[in-house]
Amino acid sequence: MQGRPSPHTSPDWGKLAGPAAWSPAQLIAEGSSFQGIAAGMVLGILGFVGFSSADALGREAKNPYTAIPRAIMWSAIAVGVIYVFAAYAQITVLGNDLGTAASPLEAIAAKIHMPEWYAPILTLGVAASFFAVVVAPLNVIGRVMYVMGKEGVIPERFGRTHDRYLTPHRVLLIAGPTAIIVDAILMLLGYAPMDITVWIDTYGTYGYMVAYALVAIGCIAYTRRRRMPNTLVWICAVVAVVAMAYVFIANVYPVPPFPLNIMPYLFLATLAVAVAWYIHLHRNHPEVIARIGNTETDILEGIG
Repeated sequence: MQGRPSPHTSPDWGKLAGPAAWSPAQLIAEGSSFQGIAAGMVLGILGFVGFSSADALGREAKNPYTAIPRAIMWSAIAVGVIYVFAAYAQITVLGNDLGTAASPLEAIAAKIHMPEWYAPILTLGVAASFFAVVVAPLNVIGRVMYVMGKEGVIPERFGRTHDRYLTPHRVLLIAGPTAIIVDAILMLLGYAPMDITVWIDTYGTYGYMVAYALVAIGCIAYTRRRRMPNTLVWICAVVAVVAMAYVFIANVYPVPPFPLNIMPYLFLATLAVAVAWYIHLHRNHPEVIARIGNTETDILEGIG
C-alpha cells in the first residue's frame, strides 16, 4: 500500500485523483477502536431519525399501511448509502482535520480549489439541509404531543389545532423558539457552534435510542399476541436493543470529557421525570392510561 495516503491524515488533493483516492483502510476502520465507533454512533443514529417524520405524518397519508413502511425503509436505505459515500469522501480529503472543521463541506470545497462563486451556493444548500433537520423533529414532536394532549397525558389545550391551518400550533410555538433560544444562549456564552451541536444532538439522540429500543420490544410483544411468525422480528429486536444499550454504555465508560460526561445522566434525569409522571397518572387518573395508544386520527382535529 505504499504511496497511498493514510485515511487519518490530510492529503494533498492533487495526489488523490483517480485510483489514488481508493482507501480500503476506511472499509476496515483501520486505526479506530470499537469503543470509539460505538461512542460516535450516537450522532450517527441521529442522522437516521428523519424517517420518524413519515411515521408521525402517516395518518394524514393515503394508504398509510403501505406508504409508511415504504417511506421508512427506502429513506433509511437511501440515506445510509449517501452517508457512506459522504463520510468516505470527507475522511479521504480532510483526514484528521474533519474532527475540527466547523463546516466540512466548505473545507473540502476550499481544499479542492472550487471557484469562489461555489461557496455561497454550498452554504445555501447546507442551510436548507439544516432547516429540514429542524423541521423533521418539530413535525414529530408536534404530532406526538398533539395526541398526548387528546389523550390527557399532558394538558388538553395541546390536543387542539389552529382554527385555520389545522396544525398543532401551540406545541410548535413552544418547541420551535425553545430550540432557537437554547442555541442562542450557549453561543452568547462563547461556546463553539460545533460543540453546541454535539452536546444538544447527543442529549436528544438518547431519547430516540430509548424509543427505538422500546419499539423493538413492542414488536415482539405485538407479534406474539397476534400469533404471527416473528423469528425475524426477534432477531432484529435483539440486535437493536443490544446495540442501543452498548452505545449508551460506551458513552458512559470510559468517562468522556465535560460536558459529554454528564449528558447520559441529564437524560436519565429527564427520563425519571417522565416515569414519575406516568406513575402519577396510573395512580390518580387510570382512565388516561387506558386511552394511551388508542387514539386514531386520520387528520388533525380538535380546533381551538
